Amino acid sequence: MLEVKTILADDHRIFVEGLKTVLKRSSNPHFEIVGIAHSGKDLLELVAGTIADLLILDLRLPQKDGLDIIKVIRAKKIPIRILVFTSYEAPRIIKSAIKAGADGYILKNKQVTELFDAVGSLIKGNSFLGDGIFLTGNPTLNRPKMTLNQRLGAPFEDAFVKRHSLTKREMEILRLITQAMSNKEIARELFISDQTVSVHRKNIMRKLGVSNTAGLIRVAYDYALV
Repeated sequence: MLEVKTILADDHRIFVEGLKTVLKRSSNPHFEIVGIAHSGKDLLELVAGTIADLLILDLRLPQKDGLDIIKVIRAKKIPIRILVFTSYEAPRIIKSAIKAGADGYILKNKQVTELFDAVGSLIKGNSFLGDGIFLTGNPTLNRPKMTLNQRLGAPFEDAFVKRHSLTKREMEILRLITQAMSNKEIARELFISDQTVSVHRKNIMRKLGVSNTAGLIRVAYDYALV
């Protein structure tokens, strides 16, 4: 029987008690809860002084949020697998967690079976992204040996492009707009006319449903395109 020494980190105490009950249902692996933290500060102290295989982490923690916690753990090279278990589903937050060093990411509004699937994948040394994380049905996302960064690179962008029917040129211009470049600067960069850039800019705003440059930049950041 496989035993997984586990730390739980969530600021909702009742939720943690429920999670403990759920984990007790599993006989293989068997979860030994070796620590519980309700704040970022307590979690850092706990992880530093506790031998554990798995950290189940909510990103919303007082004193120090989950993203910062992940970065600290990875910077200190603490050998623990990190499963983000949260309500945050915005692409930019997911990508930030993965880039920080999370091994898996699942949402709290899914089935309990997904939690066990995620843990099973992580303790085997693989990564896991739960249902609802991706915006496309790309079958390559199911390859268990792909890194999370590989999984998160193209799918988010592809989904965004397809959803809003953006052309390759429009995506190029959108990225340059987020760099605060003027129409003339973009035209020089792409070797096209100012008028062409202006037309593309208007088309991008229409497709994204915004009315100004600030709106374009906000959408780009919300979807982690920059």
